[in-house]
Amino acid sequence: MKKWLYGIICVAFLGLITACGGGNDETKEDTNNTQEQTTDEQEQTADAGDGDALFQQSCSSCHGGDLVSGGAPDLDKIGSKYSKDEIEQIILKGQGGMPGGLLKGEDADAVASWLAEKK
Repeated sequence: MKKWLYGIICVAFLGLITACGGGNDETKEDTNNTQEQTTDEQEQTADAGDGDALFQQSCSSCHGGDLVSGGAPDLDKIGSKYSKDEIEQIILKGQGGMPGGLLKGEDADAVASWLAEKK
């Protein structure tokens, strides 16, 4: 009798897992589409020449909107330590815990120019 009860519980549990586990592929696809739309919207909000706006969108979550209140290194005086070209290379390639490629091309150049003025 215990074996039958155990078997029924196992089948019911497997049925529950199967019912709850379906649809993950659609959710991931929807999430990816939403992320792509968000990225497209962000690109449209800031022009390539607006270093401050690009920084706020891509960098402020780690470095802080005021350049000092994030968990990453402070950038309020970064221009006195690195040149514009050095800052751009850090943005493109990354350094320490910062991954490279968060900004590219004109966007990286605009943010590097803006940060180089912070002395």
